[in-house]
Amino acid sequence: MNKDVVAAETGMLIRRPVADVFEALIKPEVTTRFWFTRSSGWLEAGKRVQWTWEMYGQSGDVDVDVVEENKRIVLRWPAYDGKGQTTVEWTFTPRPDNTTFVSVTNTGFTGDQDAIAKQAIEATGGFTLVLAGMKALLEHGIELNLIADRYPKGVEH
Repeated sequence: MNKDVVAAETGMLIRRPVADVFEALIKPEVTTRFWFTRSSGWLEAGKRVQWTWEMYGQSGDVDVDVVEENKRIVLRWPAYDGKGQTTVEWTFTPRPDNTTFVSVTNTGFTGDQDAIAKQAIEATGGFTLVLAGMKALLEHGIELNLIADRYPKGVEH
């Protein structure tokens, strides 16, 4: 990665086999239990899907560039400022103990230094919550509602 590129990065160990973790992200019937509330379809390379967060009245088109089964997903989605897209790369690293380390990197932020820093911080926090929600669901069957509870009605953000 270019050292001049600001990236949001986070990762989490999930105590499930790589196929289970990968599937949780490409199959909306699973992903809606820890991230967005509705999707127009599975993640497939070359496909555009729409993700919706009904609790916030927000949705966005997601362009899926790469899907390497049980290894990597690369997609582009709306930038935080509503202008253009940023790139999100998910990597899935299987471990010898049948667990998976998931990494998320988000790049392509635009604006001045302050705007870019703010976007990277928001993205890092957001993807950390997504991974924590995924972990709770896959390891313990618990839906933590982290995304819905991040900005409840009446709380400024």
